[in-house]
Amino acid sequence: MSEYQTILCEKHDKVGVVKLNRPQALNALNSTLLQELMDALEAFDSEPAVGALVITGSERAFAAGADIKEMADASALEMFQRDMVGQFDRIRRVRKPLIAAVSGWCLGGGFELAMSCDMIVASENARFGQPEITIGVIPGAGGTQRLTRAVGKALAMEMILNNRTLTAQEALQHGLVNHVVPTEEVLSMALRIAAEIAARAPLAVRLAKEAINFADESFLSNGLLHERRMFYFLFTSDDQKEGMRAFLEKRAPNWQGK
Repeated sequence: MSEYQTILCEKHDKVGVVKLNRPQALNALNSTLLQELMDALEAFDSEPAVGALVITGSERAFAAGADIKEMADASALEMFQRDMVGQFDRIRRVRKPLIAAVSGWCLGGGFELAMSCDMIVASENARFGQPEITIGVIPGAGGTQRLTRAVGKALAMEMILNNRTLTAQEALQHGLVNHVVPTEEVLSMALRIAAEIAARAPLAVRLAKEAINFADESFLSNGLLHERRMFYFLFTSDDQKEGMRAFLEKRAPNWQGK
């Protein structure tokens, strides 16, 4: 994998890990970091030996927002031409499951990044918020949409219009995160979940993720139809045959990803 300036990458068996690495800026998302992050995620996504991905930051901050220095003096036309927000579309095209391991501040674009992942494991010191209103703008990378779907209209209004932040326990209560663990355990918990998923049937995992995202982003009737098609399609795979044979034969399956 390439050498990066703003992220660190490593593999833990079948799990690819990307760590945001701009500690001097609390991992603020500048154009370089976003480009490198998406490149790394796509590289892991295309690697057959990797079955799941984890994004993490530091104990102090997952990511404290976008890098305001890059945007403060930009015109609307310049922002449109740079299209930094468009980088987030690349996350939606990652087919393998993606888990955010969040400690400390997770704000603005950092929160939008975490919500773009498939699951979130939070440390006890995590804090979530969309403070864009305090600098005269609104979330631009999906915050108004994903947050409302996750917590409902009333709480999303308060967070986005009045800069309310959520503790890790509040985020768990409202369905934003999957688990809350001690700070020193947040990455290990995310890695454990990712490893368990990576050990499962690869095609089924990817298509299940696709079907769930389709359900989240469409009407129920469309989601049911899409799910059914993906279910039937899996019966063309060797893994489906192996998985069902292994169940009947009371043994562990040997997944091939085809």
